[in-house]
Amino acid sequence: GIGGSFPYGFHISVINYPSVHIRKFINETWIDRHGSPLHPETIMLLWSFIVSVYGIGGFLGSLCCGYLTTKYRKKKCQMFTNLIMLVAALFMALSKTARSFEMILVGRFLYGIGSGFSLNIHPQYVGEISPKKLRGFTNSTVAVFLTLGKLTGQVVGLREILGSEALWPWLLASSGLSALVQLVTLPFFPDSPSYLLIQKGNEEAC
Repeated sequence: GIGGSFPYGFHISVINYPSVHIRKFINETWIDRHGSPLHPETIMLLWSFIVSVYGIGGFLGSLCCGYLTTKYRKKKCQMFTNLIMLVAALFMALSKTARSFEMILVGRFLYGIGSGFSLNIHPQYVGEISPKKLRGFTNSTVAVFLTLGKLTGQVVGLREILGSEALWPWLLASSGLSALVQLVTLPFFPDSPSYLLIQKGNEEAC
């Protein structure tokens, strides 16, 4: 769940808290480059695009998920998804240092692709590798970790934690930790039985 529905819930809620700081950062970056401030409506348009590009990335990730998981197996795809999330976290963490609001846009888009992938893979993979007795319980982790992601985003987004003007890039990059945890632990998990039987023809492993 940490690398499944958790990032989806986290990114839905976390973006609200640094909104004032990001809009200010967009304007300051523009002044540094061109010597004049942006119109408030243009700032709001750019901010709206940063928020909504996550959904566009999620849509593309969901569209590609079915084909790629069939071809390359769910476990491998989920590991690759975590690499995308880590790259996105780097973009977010370095955006303020690089004085580039475009990096926030790219990072948010990559987060969307990763979340679209992981939200689709999570229930399938967990349901397939779990024993029959635990299948209902493990499938419920989709909703549990989605809610936990929203809650975590709200907690770490507080001004007293990472929602301040100085720390907001680290707030947006913090979900890279969940991707790193899953990237380290996934190699120890089994492959999906359907992949082992249908693609590999290995009945014993299945």
